[in-house]
Amino acid sequence: MIETTGLSKYYGAFAAIRDVSFVVPQGQVAAFIGPNGAGKSTTLKILTGYLAPSAGTARIAGLDVSTDRIAAAARIGYLPENGPLYPEMTPLELLRFFGESRGLSGSRLADRVEAVTPECNLHAVIEKSIFKLSKGYRQRVGMAHVLLHEPDILIMDEPTSGLDPNQIHDVRELIRRLGATKTILVSTHLLQEVEAVANRLLLINEGRVVFDGTPAEMAAGDSLETAFHRLTGKLPATPAGDGDGAHPRANAAPHADVVGPSRGGQP
Repeated sequence: MIETTGLSKYYGAFAAIRDVSFVVPQGQVAAFIGPNGAGKSTTLKILTGYLAPSAGTARIAGLDVSTDRIAAAARIGYLPENGPLYPEMTPLELLRFFGESRGLSGSRLADRVEAVTPECNLHAVIEKSIFKLSKGYRQRVGMAHVLLHEPDILIMDEPTSGLDPNQIHDVRELIRRLGATKTILVSTHLLQEVEAVANRLLLINEGRVVFDGTPAEMAAGDSLETAFHRLTGKLPATPAGDGDGAHPRANAAPHADVVGPSRGGQP
């Protein structure tokens, strides 16, 4: 459902990402993790058609995003970090506006607004101006917009950034529920997010994928935090096979491309 092959983005001599390749099959919730500035947002912007790659290919449900962007966009619900909203609108007005922009109308649009309002717990604020809403409620409005056209692929960039613990809990619960029927790629730098919502993780560091596997495989008998530090160069790599239970894929050098098999279904 989501596929990148040799994806690179250069700004002059600087490589924001380099040779990024991975596949997220149908029905999987994958966490895309890495330090700040590692290339997560750049990769997501290319996947969703907001940036053109310098090299490589991004595909959504088999569609090349560069050549079939509109068709690919119809399959995606994209929630960028600090997603833009029209503050003078109410959530109801905004959902109707974006729904019409997506080609929804009449009873179909009304039904979809009625469906996403409780799903994102917006009943209490549905007719309040967005500029009066807390960040948590604004994030819920963004999530409702993402779900409005019933996409089968969700791509979210730091969906819990800036939220309080209760709001984070609500967003994670929603992602878990949506993961039962949709393919989801969640970008985050919070390891707690990985453990809470994902059954697969991709770790990017300095523009390169350095791990692709399950959280348990990355931890390999240690903690995710320790493995993260090791793979991003903050701790020395532990030699594989030294008897401490470390998994060889969790000991990749920070600049190695380590891409494991896809899990959870057919691409």
